Amino acid sequence: MDQRQGKTESHWIELDGMNLHGRRSIDPVPSDRVPVVCVHGLSVSSRYMVPIAERLAPYHRVYAPDFPGFGKSDKPHHLYTIRDLADVLCRWMDRIGIAEAVLLGNSLGCQIIAEAAVRDPSRVSRAILVGPTVDPQAHSLFRNGWRLMRDLRRESLNSILTQGRDYLRSGPRRTIRTFQSALADRIETKLPRMEMPTLIVRGEYDPIVPQRWAEEAVRLLPNGRLAVLPRAPHAANFDAPDELAAVVLDFLGTVDRG
Repeated sequence: MDQRQGKTESHWIELDGMNLHGRRSIDPVPSDRVPVVCVHGLSVSSRYMVPIAERLAPYHRVYAPDFPGFGKSDKPHHLYTIRDLADVLCRWMDRIGIAEAVLLGNSLGCQIIAEAAVRDPSRVSRAILVGPTVDPQAHSLFRNGWRLMRDLRRESLNSILTQGRDYLRSGPRRTIRTFQSALADRIETKLPRMEMPTLIVRGEYDPIVPQRWAEEAVRLLPNGRLAVLPRAPHAANFDAPDELAAVVLDFLGTVDRG
């Protein structure tokens, strides 16, 4: 498949008295194609999802929110749990006018998607979990911190700089508290209740999500598939967007009519 790239633009909405930033694609696509909502991970933002969003934009309408406290969105004093973030995602979709979508997330974004999917499965036509956290054998700050340090050796400089800017914007307190919420969240208890077709994607060089856990996650899903991207790190959405887009479009059954 010839890989095309689309364009995205910033947009803003008001939700619960907060201004929430996000991105949306602007390319014309067939009206019968389900939209794709990209869900960012820990302390990053929609900017982190732009590479994969641009590659899906010629085929689907693509959206990516900045959750409260992250990216360019307002920074409330309240710190959000995984359940809170899933609630924001569903209400953000309502505000945008998206009744049903494909949800594509990376890392902690996968936990938000899983929570939203079991809470209101009618909203999620398909789920794509790229590097889903947290490995049930690594529910500790130390283990995940060590894996993150190993992963940084595989990430591109551009990815590290993009993540670093977002981490500075969100701040250490919000990052640590959100990470604690992620460690307390048990995605393995939710996967068996995700009835919709779900694709697990793992980068071959991802130490945060070992192959063992990726395979276990697929076994837990009622309707799951696994794709492993050669030589890709944890942030495959940023550092391997062409390869990720190819498996996503195949999973969605998208045909290029252009």
